[in-house]
Amino acid sequence: WEPKGNSSEAPIVVAARKVGFEQSVEKDYKRVMEIPFSSSRKMMMTVTDVSGRSELCQGGLPLAAGTTLLSVVKGAPNFILDYCTEQLCPDGSAKPMTDADKQDILSVVDQYSERALRVLAVATKAMPKLPFDP
Repeated sequence: WEPKGNSSEAPIVVAARKVGFEQSVEKDYKRVMEIPFSSSRKMMMTVTDVSGRSELCQGGLPLAAGTTLLSVVKGAPNFILDYCTEQLCPDGSAKPMTDADKQDILSVVDQYSERALRVLAVATKAMPKLPFDP
């Protein structure tokens, strides 16, 4: 397979494949909405229909009962982290994200940035429905 997309999207595709997403992901998960990247917001967002699923790909992110939509944002870590309240643990559970956790993450981001490496954050929010009328 060959990753599609720009230089910030291709590594995300590679990571997704490494954690179990199949190449058919675009067919398996219907995109309901997309808000393109904005330089003022420093992020982009998609909303995907995950109706009838209990997890994203086999062994992936668990989805609570009643979840029909999954919002995914990617962008500048300092902007994304401002909105994060939980973090996913290696065992698939979630725990609160503290200010100290955010500072630890930003410290790692700074270490990569000092080496001229670009860092993107990815965050998700499971929802039973859109919080507004489309």
